[in-house]
Amino acid sequence: MSKHIIPHSYQIAKEDRLNANKHTSFLLWFTGLSGSGKSTIANVVEQKLFEKGIKTYSLDGDNIRKGINKDLSFSPEDRTENIRRIAEVANLMIDAGLVVLAAFVSPYKKDRENIKSIVKDVNFVEIYINTSLDECERRDVKGLYKKARAGEIKNMTGISAPYEAPEHPDVEIKTEHESIEAAAQRIVDYITPKLSVNNE
Repeated sequence: MSKHIIPHSYQIAKEDRLNANKHTSFLLWFTGLSGSGKSTIANVVEQKLFEKGIKTYSLDGDNIRKGINKDLSFSPEDRTENIRRIAEVANLMIDAGLVVLAAFVSPYKKDRENIKSIVKDVNFVEIYINTSLDECERRDVKGLYKKARAGEIKNMTGISAPYEAPEHPDVEIKTEHESIEAAAQRIVDYITPKLSVNNE
């Protein structure tokens, strides 16, 4: 089937959209355990970028699994497919000229490496929200750990499924020692040079 797919050439290119937006586009990938603070920090980062006039869009597990990935389970195979689809969606958004913020547990290194291959290394910023399992369980924002400990949830990362922490993330946030505001500002400071179209 793929040999019969011929991309159409459009008059407006990615570069045109970047120039119109006056900033580059790329993917901020927030990874960490459930309850680590990924979505909370991503939300504050997006607010700060929005205030600067940066065009953004946030993706997280809830809005993706209720729509495009609602047919997937939490098995290792489906987790891999979940991340692959998200990466493809993010890649389209990058082409559209947006800074994409994606907050997903994404527990497997190979899946995060695959994201890089889809969006390209230059468009990928890995942010590791490094919060201990004990602290995530203490927070248990969604009550998932309690259910996992009771055997009601299978393949729960950190409990009955592994989390493979990034070895060399672009930014590492330790939420037990850093405030949300400070963490978000550090991320914004890190990516600010990357936003310049002149650096492309």
